[in-house]
Amino acid sequence: MGQVLVEGQKSDAPGVLETIKFAGQSLTGQYCKPYWDTGRVIGDVLDPFHKSIKLKAFYGNREVNNGCEFKPSIVVNQPRIDVGGDDLRTFYTLVMVDPDAPNPSNPHQKEYLHWLVTDIPGSTNASFGQEVVCYESPRPAVGIHRYIFVLFQQLGRETVYAPGWRLNFITKDFAEVYNLGMPVAAVYYNCQRERGCGGRRSILS
Repeated sequence: MGQVLVEGQKSDAPGVLETIKFAGQSLTGQYCKPYWDTGRVIGDVLDPFHKSIKLKAFYGNREVNNGCEFKPSIVVNQPRIDVGGDDLRTFYTLVMVDPDAPNPSNPHQKEYLHWLVTDIPGSTNASFGQEVVCYESPRPAVGIHRYIFVLFQQLGRETVYAPGWRLNFITKDFAEVYNLGMPVAAVYYNCQRERGCGGRRSILS
């Protein structure tokens, strides 16, 4: 079974991660499960994969680290997404989903598609890509929701297109349709309702 490698290196021994990063903290150890298991992202949304491209997300000056929490008031505006790589002729697709919609105990709308950007050139950021599904800010009504950014490498430019829906978007199925293969990077954060925060829109905007 493969493992997710983020912010660290793979050791020579199978199944050993020398360094993993969770909620902004680096942890060193011997054998450990991929830290994605903590948030159940692997299994719920993604299959195990190897990170091969840097992916950084920022809301204002605050970087998204796996498992950290953001208030809905902080994530109103779309984040800055920096994509690694060294070739402007290589293009990437960014997917942002909520697998806990409308609530974690009954996520019958999962995955909810919050954002989709295609044709992002390597070594740039999402603003250089094509926003084919506009950013919808997280507004969780009940419970703690996970918001996951997933990056895929495209086969070429203009080879990925927008779906016609947000509800019940399935990242793995989407990747299969457009021959995107396994993710090359991903990062997620948690968010829960603030006092006075409204609910989620349920239609495509």
